[in-house]
Amino acid sequence: MGEDVALSTRQEPAGAVAPAREHRLGTAQGTALFVGAVLGPGVLALPHLAAAAAGPASILAWAALLVLSAPVALTFAALGSRYPDGGGVATFAGRAFGPRIAAIVGWWFYGIVPVGTLAGALIGGDYVTSAVGVGRPWAVVVAVVLLAAAFATNHGGLRMSGRVQVVLVSGLAALLTTAIVTAGPRLSWGNLAPFAPHGALGVVHAAGVLFFAFAGWEAASHLSGEFADPRRSMLRATTLTLLIVGVLYLGLVVTVLGVLGGRAATSPVPLALLLQEGIGAGARTATGVVAVILSFIAVNTYIAGGARLGAALARDGALPAPLAKGAVAGQVPHRSLVLLAALTALVTAVAVPYGLGLDTLMRATAACLAAVTVVGTASAVRLLPRGDRRGRTLAAAATVFTGLVLLSCGAYLLLPVALAAGAVLAVRRRIAKPSG
Repeated sequence: MGEDVALSTRQEPAGAVAPAREHRLGTAQGTALFVGAVLGPGVLALPHLAAAAAGPASILAWAALLVLSAPVALTFAALGSRYPDGGGVATFAGRAFGPRIAAIVGWWFYGIVPVGTLAGALIGGDYVTSAVGVGRPWAVVVAVVLLAAAFATNHGGLRMSGRVQVVLVSGLAALLTTAIVTAGPRLSWGNLAPFAPHGALGVVHAAGVLFFAFAGWEAASHLSGEFADPRRSMLRATTLTLLIVGVLYLGLVVTVLGVLGGRAATSPVPLALLLQEGIGAGARTATGVVAVILSFIAVNTYIAGGARLGAALARDGALPAPLAKGAVAGQVPHRSLVLLAALTALVTAVAVPYGLGLDTLMRATAACLAAVTVVGTASAVRLLPRGDRRGRTLAAAATVFTGLVLLSCGAYLLLPVALAAGAVLAVRRRIAKPSG
């Protein structure tokens, strides 16, 4: 009975309806969802945080993390194309290390989705309220509206979610490009001096902050089973996402630092200042639009991936069996979505009154996502064929990189430890049940 809880096989729940395959993801919608997972609302605040840590030398941290994120992205693409399933990293871990590790990884991601999506929605809420000049309580209202819209979109299925995502990602790219192009003529290389006011250690600190900007590939892996042709589309969507994110991140950061100079390190809304430099009076409205788009697409993607993971976990015994409805590719996991919505409401009800800020929410999210990524890339070292030397080398490099990031999480590692304990207990109870 033990092996039937491993997230490594595509089992269908008893009485499952034949999968509805009239709509599956192609390269365009897959790329839009992947970009939504990686290019999240953190881009609204991270240029400021990185500049405060390292000055203009933060460009080096951005560039280094872009290079280092490529092995992680390509590793998950290789695994997703070989083992497409809604379980994502948990499926990979099950094949490589067995059912208990699979359940632990699944709980890490599923358990942190409510925290991470709340953080993303609050970033959008803060920017919107700043743009229109209203008080902090309205930021929570905006965040709740964004979350409700994302859950409603996902209940409509990936046909609706994917198409909405294509439109929003296209609009986001256009707005960021507008900010870069219109403010670019005001760029002064003199604003990049002194280049490294805080030395090499400042660059290291900036890299630690910027990890938030490069998490998201583990969320995308849960959508691998939704591709019409995973072996071709996964790699294409991943490669396009790397190119889009790389160009937008580096273009934005160079422009922010070169145009704003010291203000990039002191203002918590550098994108708003950049848009003001480029388009003038319309900057506030544009900033609010950017904030809503960025927040929604990130939240939307994490909810889409998390809901499918929850159904897969239930299918394989790591969550209650009724949640397994919708685990078949092409179906909508409504019950898992409802549970995620309830957990998100609970986290919001605790975080807002008790003043848990973005720093706490983002660091907790990073700790769990780094743990998921380490196990996922380590799984690739075991699962990829021995003849695939390049793939195995990329996976090993990605494991080392994310392992170092994980060690930097400090006390926040207690959260993945607690979730791991819950997962082990859940699997143990399932194994102990008679197989009747």
